[in-house]
Amino acid sequence: MRLLLFNKPFRVLTRFSRADERQTLADYLRTPGVYPAGRLDYDSEGLLLLTDDGRLQALLTHPRHALPKTYWTQVEGRPNAEQLARLREGVALADGRTRPALVVAVDEPVGLWPRQPPIRVRATIPTAWLELTIEEGRNRQIRRMTAAVGLPTLRLVRARVGPLTLEGLAPGAHRALPAAAAAALKTELERLSARRAGARSASRPRGPARS
Repeated sequence: MRLLLFNKPFRVLTRFSRADERQTLADYLRTPGVYPAGRLDYDSEGLLLLTDDGRLQALLTHPRHALPKTYWTQVEGRPNAEQLARLREGVALADGRTRPALVVAVDEPVGLWPRQPPIRVRATIPTAWLELTIEEGRNRQIRRMTAAVGLPTLRLVRARVGPLTLEGLAPGAHRALPAAAAAALKTELERLSARRAGARSASRPRGPARS
């Protein structure tokens, strides 16, 4: 079982097949038999997991497992207390209200690489950084959440998936998690999945007892 941590650069498609001139994972990875565990948008950067284990892939990506994901997002404007509160409580989007999120205003993350090309900066409008942790994976969710509260996202970097982080990975670089660590992660996710399944089963109403 293999689990790779890859720092996906800006404007790279989260797939190996090429349909046009845009870069794909094949431009950076030569490890056979691994597939993305989840997606990361073309215009987003940061941590992408790849594995050759189908069960681990499902545990990492299925919505019911709710593995937390942490993002650094550079937004246009200065967030105020009301905007941060709305993000924390859940934002009404076209496909329903988001779950509550962990949100804090932060300085630009230490060691963050320059994006190429840089974001478009408007001289009269400041920018700020937020760190958001969510347990969902809707299409372009972070961008839609910040836009809904009046803070358009200019740059988005995924920094963490569960216990796994970007630490030590330059853009376009990857590393393999040691086999023992990957197996331990799979075991822990299996345990959490079983616990959640048991909790859902226990919460279902039971029918009348039969004599």
